[in-house]
Amino acid sequence: MIDRYVNNHGYHFAASITYFSVLSLIPLLMVLLAAAAFVLTGHPTLLGELRNAIHSVVPGALGPLVNTLVDNVIDHRVKLGIVGLVVGLYSGWNWMNALRDALTGMWDQRKPDLPLLRTIVRDLMALGSLAVAIAISFGLTEAGAALGGWLLRLLGWSGFGWANVGLQIASVVLALVADWLVFCWVLTKLPREPVPLRFAVRGAAGAAVAFEILKRGANLYLNALGASPIGATFGSIIGLLVFVYLVSRVLILAAAWTATAQPQHRPAPVPVVIPPAPTPVLTARAALGLVGFGAIAVLVLQRLSGVGRRTRP
Repeated sequence: MIDRYVNNHGYHFAASITYFSVLSLIPLLMVLLAAAAFVLTGHPTLLGELRNAIHSVVPGALGPLVNTLVDNVIDHRVKLGIVGLVVGLYSGWNWMNALRDALTGMWDQRKPDLPLLRTIVRDLMALGSLAVAIAISFGLTEAGAALGGWLLRLLGWSGFGWANVGLQIASVVLALVADWLVFCWVLTKLPREPVPLRFAVRGAAGAAVAFEILKRGANLYLNALGASPIGATFGSIIGLLVFVYLVSRVLILAAAWTATAQPQHRPAPVPVVIPPAPTPVLTARAALGLVGFGAIAVLVLQRLSGVGRRTRP
């Protein structure tokens, strides 16, 4: 697995995925700000509450400055949203292209030689499908956790410690199942040539467990940074970079493990047909030459035999 990961440029693919992941956050924030600006425009009361909250939180002369920034976002919400969507589509396509190339490389598959526009359309469709799969998977996880809490309150068990522990365990199991479903989809559908599901079951399970461990570690890391404002500002950015990079490496390593542990289905080699050797054709000139050579050979043999009889005592 490690040999396949290194020889197929796994480190470079992980770095590329991390770069485009962070780059995609900027247009995503732009789109979210534009959507928030549209909501605030239609709800003046909510906008007033936001201004009051800014005045109470931001000290001194920074309050009016932040309110000015809010006004600029509201005034330019359409342009902000359009620019965010365009840049987001570009960075999202590059992210998906890097991810698909990484998974394709781990399986030693050949990237199909398709026109650029067709490749972009396919990658964007894959990106949308991945977003839908993640939304459905984690939506089911949250719905299951909420349903479990509702059942505990309905039965009157919310005050029991063992019931809360059981609910937490069930939430972790649901999260693992959701992660496993998403990684199964990623490992089988995102390579340039689809991989059978039975090959990705174990790799997706390992990636799901590693992803949950990374999530728990990220929560501990962010809680440790909360005491320091500087640490919360810069440490969160560094933590995000490290988290995305580690998740990328886990996913690519899972693909390398899956491709190494399972036989790869390659097309059967085309049998080589060896044509029969051509039958030599005897021309008239060659036939006359052979007859003349045979006659000369007979005369020479007769002469040698006659000489041998005359010299015999």
